[in-house]
Amino acid sequence: MKDNQFADNQLANNQFAGHTSRIARELSLRPGQVQAAAELLDQEATVPFIARYRKEATGSLDEVAITAIRDRLKQLRELDLRREAILKSLRERDLLTDELQEQIEGAQTLAQLEDIYLPYRPRRRTRATVAREKGLEPLARAIFEQGRLDLMAEAASYVDSARGVAGVDEALSGARDIMAEWISENVEARRQVRDLFVNQGVLRCRSVSGKEDQAAKYRDYNEWSEPISCSPSHRVLAMLRGEKEGLLSLHLGPEDERSLSVLDSLFVHGTGESSQQVRLAARDGYRRLLAPSMEREALNLYKEKADHRAIAVFAQNLRHLLLEPPLGQKNVLAVDPGFRTGCKLAVLDSQGSLVHSQTIYPHQPQCRTSEAAETTVEICQRFGVEVIAVGNGTAGRETESFLRGLKYPWEIPVLMVNESGASVYSASPAAREEFPDQDVTVRGAVSIGRRLMDPLAELVKIDPKSIGVGQYQHDVDQKALKARLDDVVASCVNLVGVDVNTASKELLAYVSGLGPRLAEAVMKYRSEHGPFRNRVQLKKVPRLGPRAFQQAAGFLRIHGGDNPLDMSAVHPESYAIVEAMARDLGASVEELLADSSLQKRIDLSRYVTDQVGMPTREDILEELSRPGRDPRQKFEAFTFAREVEKPEDLKPGMKLSGIVTNVTAFGAFVDVGVHQDGLVHISQLANRFVRDPAEVVRVHQQVTVTVLDVDLERKRISLSMKEE
Repeated sequence: MKDNQFADNQLANNQFAGHTSRIARELSLRPGQVQAAAELLDQEATVPFIARYRKEATGSLDEVAITAIRDRLKQLRELDLRREAILKSLRERDLLTDELQEQIEGAQTLAQLEDIYLPYRPRRRTRATVAREKGLEPLARAIFEQGRLDLMAEAASYVDSARGVAGVDEALSGARDIMAEWISENVEARRQVRDLFVNQGVLRCRSVSGKEDQAAKYRDYNEWSEPISCSPSHRVLAMLRGEKEGLLSLHLGPEDERSLSVLDSLFVHGTGESSQQVRLAARDGYRRLLAPSMEREALNLYKEKADHRAIAVFAQNLRHLLLEPPLGQKNVLAVDPGFRTGCKLAVLDSQGSLVHSQTIYPHQPQCRTSEAAETTVEICQRFGVEVIAVGNGTAGRETESFLRGLKYPWEIPVLMVNESGASVYSASPAAREEFPDQDVTVRGAVSIGRRLMDPLAELVKIDPKSIGVGQYQHDVDQKALKARLDDVVASCVNLVGVDVNTASKELLAYVSGLGPRLAEAVMKYRSEHGPFRNRVQLKKVPRLGPRAFQQAAGFLRIHGGDNPLDMSAVHPESYAIVEAMARDLGASVEELLADSSLQKRIDLSRYVTDQVGMPTREDILEELSRPGRDPRQKFEAFTFAREVEKPEDLKPGMKLSGIVTNVTAFGAFVDVGVHQDGLVHISQLANRFVRDPAEVVRVHQQVTVTVLDVDLERKRISLSMKEE
C-alpha cells in the first residue's frame, strides 16, 4: 500500500513539474514563477490575493498571467484525467500494449489522445462490424497489403451464403467497409486531414430550403462562402446561431481532391486491382466517416475560438463598466421614467438607503405636469437632493427634459443613467429581500440611483449577461462565460476594495477568500454585533478561518476603526513593518499616514525579511501615501444634445456627443440620447485602419459622432467617429 502511494505521489510530482515547465514555455515565463503560482493556487489562494500580496513568490506576476497559469493547468490536468481513463479502459479489456501505452502517455493534446484511442473505443454496430461478423477481415487485410493477389479468386473464397456473403461483389464491398474504417481511424490520416479542414477549409452557408422568409434576418449569409480561417468570430457565431435555429445550412471543408490526395499518398501503393479497392475504400471512408468527423471538429474548434473572442470582448466591456467612476456619497433623487404608468421617484440618502418613494405623471396620457413639477421640487427641498438620476429607458429623454425645466431651490444636476439590467435586479431575490414591501418599479428606481453613486457596488447584484455589454453572449459556452465574468467581477471588487461595514452580501461574496456563505456570515455578525472596529474582529465570524482571513483581510476596509491601517490595502501580515517604519521615524502610524515628508524619509532597504521583498515594500509605501485610495477615475457629468430625443430627430451630417454602451468585434454602439443606440462600424472608428475596436474605444467613454444614416424601418442608426 505504501509503495503504491509513493508511486502515485511520484507520478503526481512528475506531472506537476512537467505541467509547470510546459506552461512556462507556452507563456514565456520563468519555470519558478509558474511553479510558485501553481503551488499557491493549489493551496486555494485566489488570483487577486496572489497578484497583490505574493509578488515575491511569483516574481510580480499580474492577474492576467496568474489566470492564464490557472486555466492552462486545469486543461492539462483534465487531459491527464482523460489519459488515465483511457489507460484504465484498455487495461480492463486487455488491449493495452507497451507501444500503445507509450503513444498514449506521449499525446500532447486531447485530439491526439482521442485519435490514438479511436480504434479501441467501444463502438456501436457499423458496416465494418457487420463485415467482420461475416468473416471478411482477413480478406480486407490481404487487399490492404496490396501485394501479389488474385483479387477475384481470393474474394470468391469468402463467398458463403450461410454467413451472408452471397457473391464476390458483396465480399469486396464488405472488405472495403472494413478498410474504410481503418483509414478513417488512422492517426496520421486524421492529423493531415484535420490540418486541411482547419487551415484550408471553406465555410459555406445558405438558407434552408423552404425557410427563406423566416431566415430574412440572416439574408447576409445566404449563399455565403469564405475561408474559415479568415471568418471573424461574430460572423461564425451568427451563422452557427442560424444553423441552430434551423434556418441556415452550414458546410465546412477543403476541396475534396486535396483530402483524397492525402489519403492516396498514405494508403494507395500501386495501380493494381487491390490498390484500386483501397482507393475506393479511401474515398468511401473519407466521405462517410472522416470528413463528417473532421467537419465537426473544425467547426467546434472555430466555435471555441469565436467563443473565446466574444467572451474576451464581453469581459473587457464589463471591466470598464464596473470600474466606471462613482458619483460618491450624495443625496440622490432616482427616477425610473415611464409614460402610462408614470415616473417612479426614489430618494436615496448619501449611504444609498431608500428614504422616500412616490409616483408622478408628467407625460401622456395623464399629463399631470404641474402637479408633477410641484411634487418633484418639494421632494428635492425636503430631502436635500443634490443630484437627480434618470434611467435612459422608455420616456427617459422626455423625463430628463421635464426635470431640467424645473426651478429648484438650488442648482441640481440632472444626469442620465444606463438602466440596463435594473429591471432584472428589481425582480431578483436580492431586491425582494432588501425591499419586501416595495414594488418592482421602486426597486428599479433605487437601482438606477445607486448605479450612479457606485456602479460597482450595484452592478455586482445583477447577472452580467443582463447588463447589455456582450456580443452573442447567449450563443457562447455558458460555463466558460460565467467563469470569465466571475473573474472580472472579483478582480474589480478586490482592486477597489470593500467597506466591510456598508457592503451588501453580493459585494462581499466577491471578496477574495469569502464567497456567498462567508459573506452571509459576515453580514449576520455585523447585524448582531454592530460595525466592525478592526480587521482582527473578522476572525470572530463563524466559519471564517485563518485561510479565509488571510485571503480577505487586505481587501476589506474599515473606516474610522481602531487601527488606521485597516482602511488601507496594507495586509495585516505587514502591519509590523509599518509600525517599525513609524517607530524608526519617532512617529505614530497615524502621523506617518498623514505626513508625506515622513514617508519620504523611509529607507525601504531596512525592512527586508525572509517573506517581504522590495515589491511588497514599494506597495506599502505607495499605500501609505494614499491609504484606501479608490483606483477609479474621477466622476464627470455628461448630458445629451437637447435638440434630439428620438430617432426621427436625427439627420445625416449631425455631430453629437454620445456614450459608448457596447464594444464588439465589428464596431461600437453609441447612445446619443434617442432610445436607440447607433453603430459605429469598425471601418468608421478612426481615419486609420483598426483591427480591434478596443484599440480606439471603451464602454462608457464619451465620444463625438457624426450621423451617417438613419433607417427608421429597420431601426438602425449608422454613425462615424472619423475626423474630417
